[in-house]
Amino acid sequence: MPLRGVIVLNMRKLFPLKPLLVLTILTSAFGIQGALAERPYFNDKKVPDSREDLLAIQDALTSSLEKARAATVCIQIGKGSGSGVIISEDGLILTAAHVTGATNKKLKVIMEDGTELEAVSMGLNSENDAAMMKITTEGKYPFVEIDSAKSFDESDLKLGDWVFSLGHSGGFDKERGSVVRLGRLVRIANHTIQSDCILIGGDSGGPLFDMNGKLIGIHSRVGKVLDQNMHVPMHVYHTFWKQLSEGEFIGDGPFAQRPVPGSGFIGIAVKEVEGGLEITELDEKAPAKAAEVKVGDILVKVNDDVVQKRDQMAKLMKQYAAGDELELTLLREGKEITVKVVLDKR
Repeated sequence: MPLRGVIVLNMRKLFPLKPLLVLTILTSAFGIQGALAERPYFNDKKVPDSREDLLAIQDALTSSLEKARAATVCIQIGKGSGSGVIISEDGLILTAAHVTGATNKKLKVIMEDGTELEAVSMGLNSENDAAMMKITTEGKYPFVEIDSAKSFDESDLKLGDWVFSLGHSGGFDKERGSVVRLGRLVRIANHTIQSDCILIGGDSGGPLFDMNGKLIGIHSRVGKVLDQNMHVPMHVYHTFWKQLSEGEFIGDGPFAQRPVPGSGFIGIAVKEVEGGLEITELDEKAPAKAAEVKVGDILVKVNDDVVQKRDQMAKLMKQYAAGDELELTLLREGKEITVKVVLDKR
């Protein structure tokens, strides 16, 4: 199916198309062209006032779309999901802080073609909703160019500029793929930009592009009104690049909460035996049960810490927060096994 038809069908599944987007898609008689190198002339017009203007907007969108979609990923978070975008060949991802929720957290990303990859969260800014991730599965990945401006003063972004957004609305759908929306910038503030691109749940953390296919923002707050949505501009990422790449947790909310030591819940009862701690009870809804720990297993180590006493185990658990992943070394029927447990909240 031609690319134009895919865009129409994708958007109809979620919400009515804007008349202008329908018109620009259905009236095209030209093929996909190369990316525009200069600022598109139609950005400086109050409204498109000719068929040529509409075709120019469409051609700019279609020339950038394939590459942008290839780099846009779905991020699996438990039973929910968000979006992100790859910005380097080795798999560096930009997303929103409220999507990753924590630093050094193991996550799964899904590429446009359905390929599932392991990833880990890096740093986040809990005040500006910016976060980094990294694909840990070795490989070379499609990626997009990011806006290099360190502030709005250095950028050529202006109110009314045409933009397009991508995201895995409502979660990953291989048949549909990531969903594209065309819109314009309606507000520029110090640490946010606002567009009238329509967003819904699952789009958070996804990319906002200018019409040259350059990444200019990451979806942050999905508005109560579908076409009033906020994005984190690239200069925020540039400002905190070092801290984000080094895995720092920046700020004190509201987009992510710092881990609280001692808040992690594993859901086991133990008794001291020779060689470690025997599991005597399991909470049926707790993380240990989900990780297939069994009554009768003997707990030998938590990560690299050998455990032999109950009070030692209690003291050790005070170091860990909800969301932390622990590797448990167990003896089961005389054989040593390891399982991974993600702690729940007490």
